[in-house]
Amino acid sequence: MTYFILGSQSPRRKEILNYFSLPFEQQSSDFDESTIPFVGDPKRYVAILAHSKSLELAKKYPSSIIVTADTVVYYNGKVYNKPKDEEEAFDALTELAGKWHSVFTAICIYDGRDQKNPQIHEEVEETKVLLNALTASEIRHYHSKIQWTDKAAGYAIQTGAGLIVNRIDGCYHNVMGLPINTLRKLLKKSGIELWEFVK
Repeated sequence: MTYFILGSQSPRRKEILNYFSLPFEQQSSDFDESTIPFVGDPKRYVAILAHSKSLELAKKYPSSIIVTADTVVYYNGKVYNKPKDEEEAFDALTELAGKWHSVFTAICIYDGRDQKNPQIHEEVEETKVLLNALTASEIRHYHSKIQWTDKAAGYAIQTGAGLIVNRIDGCYHNVMGLPINTLRKLLKKSGIELWEFVK
């Protein structure tokens, strides 16, 4: 059976991939994300991050299929990554509350099974999200209840954490960090059909 490496330790990406019986192993990429500056284009920025993570892992697993992804929140010319601390998480939700913003996830698939001619397939998905208006005390309470440290802009859409989300335009799983239709399309280019692995 086809086997691949998920270049991410994200519990949400693992959860989404576990919708399918396709075997995979999680490995962290050693790529330093801070080396890539944001220069105004969120799609290009997130695509470079996912691509760079794939290439870094390919040094260790050159003959494997490697799936990497990166997710950022974008609003009013600014990208929001994982907050460095609780104040940064609070500031992010203060700025985003009551407003539409975009969530961009890039997926990059490195297929090194033919080592003489490795293939790279990649795409960026955008979902627009409207958060509810939130008071400062609601934001503090929210962050006391969820694991915000590993989430872009310090919020989640799944489980009870989704209470702050008013509506979305686009893929729900993209906001979780792994848009499954885009994943299916890219894996198909490597001869893997996700429909065959639905549990």
